Amino acid sequence: MRIRKDDTVVIIAGKDRGKRGKVRRALPDEERVIVEGLNMIKRASRARRATRQAGIIELESPIRVSNVMLICDKCGNPTRVNFRFLDDGKKVRICSSCREVID
Repeated sequence: MRIRKDDTVVIIAGKDRGKRGKVRRALPDEERVIVEGLNMIKRASRARRATRQAGIIELESPIRVSNVMLICDKCGNPTRVNFRFLDDGKKVRICSSCREVID
């Protein structure tokens, strides 16, 4: 998967379109990511001992990786991600627009 934990992304489709956030967790088997503070849903929960409050809580829901784009650190634009092998054989991610190494 081309998007990893701690990447800054912009949502390009859905109710939060245009908003930016940091990837809290990547779920590569499901091709989804969880973005901090975005794609919030409400769930009713029961109290579990003294640790969790009962009532309606807001959670971050996973969003399809196809609905987010990576923000390049160098140019600051949403971009597609390419891969390249360096001289030492290491595989790195490359920004499609400015050709800089992301990793």
